[in-house]
Amino acid sequence: MPLSDKHPTVKRRRSQLLNHFLAFFVFAVIVVPVNFFTTPDHVWFFWPLVGWMGPLALHTAYAMGLFDRRD
Repeated sequence: MPLSDKHPTVKRRRSQLLNHFLAFFVFAVIVVPVNFFTTPDHVWFFWPLVGWMGPLALHTAYAMGLFDRRD
């Protein structure tokens, strides 16, 4: 049975996921200008962001309860 939106576990998971998205956004806002100011002829900012998207997708799935055990 799915947990209610008011359940403490759901609230905690959502809060942690929001923090993860916020960290990703802040990192992106920093790394893109660093790339264009240091090496404008070589675009590399995309690769760290792509590397972070995998764990972010897994964290999103976890926060949605896709890895919860069904008894």
